[in-house]
Amino acid sequence: MTTTLPATETQGTPGTPRAGGTPAPDPAAATRSAPPGGPLLRRITGRLTPTDLRVLRLYLFTRLGLWLVAYASAWLTPAAGSDKTPATWLSRWEQWDWVHYQHIAQYGYFDPFPGLDPPHDNRVAFFPGFPLALRAVHTVVPNWTVAGLLISLVSGAVAVVALARIAGLGRPAGDGSGPRAAALLLFSPAAVFLAAGYTEALFLAFALPAWLAAKHRNWPLAALLGAAATTVRISGLFLAAAIAVELLIVVRAQGRAGGPSRPSLPRRLRPLGWCLLPAVPAAAYTVYLRVRTGDWMAWKHAEERGWYRDFHSPAEAFRNTWKNAFGHLQSTGYAVEFQLELAAMAVGVALLAVLLVHRRWPEAVFVALNLWALGTSYWYLSVPRATLLWWPLWTGLAHWSLRRRWVKEAYVGVVAPLTVVLAVTFTSGRWTG
Repeated sequence: MTTTLPATETQGTPGTPRAGGTPAPDPAAATRSAPPGGPLLRRITGRLTPTDLRVLRLYLFTRLGLWLVAYASAWLTPAAGSDKTPATWLSRWEQWDWVHYQHIAQYGYFDPFPGLDPPHDNRVAFFPGFPLALRAVHTVVPNWTVAGLLISLVSGAVAVVALARIAGLGRPAGDGSGPRAAALLLFSPAAVFLAAGYTEALFLAFALPAWLAAKHRNWPLAALLGAAATTVRISGLFLAAAIAVELLIVVRAQGRAGGPSRPSLPRRLRPLGWCLLPAVPAAAYTVYLRVRTGDWMAWKHAEERGWYRDFHSPAEAFRNTWKNAFGHLQSTGYAVEFQLELAAMAVGVALLAVLLVHRRWPEAVFVALNLWALGTSYWYLSVPRATLLWWPLWTGLAHWSLRRRWVKEAYVGVVAPLTVVLAVTFTSGRWTG
């Protein structure tokens, strides 16, 4: 015989079975199980998987480590005029290209600013995406440097989660590919640029989700994110080319599938138009510079004036870089930077070869275009930073290291220590000399 409790008891006692044996909801238990924070935070964290959270935890620990390196650097390289007063922590991040980004955000591309040296004013060589983001964040965060660091901090978090998800595509759940790929990126030699107020983190925050969208056949989203990436770096056009190749592979596979329900070729090719969208920001910037300067090639000419990025054959570029690395033509600080350029280019060429052997055509297109752009200047420049953008490098190394334990051991023992060396080199102002 079943006894039914009165309605007042079933509703008033949390966890007490109702009629039919269904427990009444316990508001206290619901509150305890809900993620901390407001509704927005709960909505965000609800979309994150345990792997995502693991990657973000590692990301925050590595940010703390780089901030500590910057703190130590401030004491190792004290402020000018005193060997007893350390430099300020924020000044450790105000290096090299950051100055250009701040000037663009603060004064625009053509307005003068204090200390301007007109013959060396090559601001137009930098795409507007990061300066626009910096100017927007600065409306809330008064300090320019803090605003730049905050952009990279948030963007880097998005990037590592997207990288981990890319590494996990087609892999068994829980095999560790995602966290491993994120760790390899975060401990890579040039990782300090993901923390600094530079473009790498913001570019990856658009580019990696764009590639993830392409792999899920969401071509409009991939194109929109690719266009956002192009506002940050010219490499967004290389990403668009990779997405177009990915689409063509899908179209070809659909054609081979056959069947009465197969779409016609024009219909299958219709999403290809989305791949043109990332070219729009580059075209708009070119027109803007043409209106202001009268020069259709203003961006390219600024690159040539400031960084010797005029065209040379790959053989010439290699010889010039080698001479500056080992020919005793430069101070030791500059020479070691050229040595790093050579090493990074060798990694890129090896990566491209592996991608071609395995017929990873879209990723091979992206890496090949990067190598061509970087390897046909007077000398190699910024190749170590560019390695951060080569997501096939980090996913491929992750998969390889899971098959061969010695790969992880070699990376941790030989490669990862360079991260600290290069972080100290950058934060002490000795990245190039």
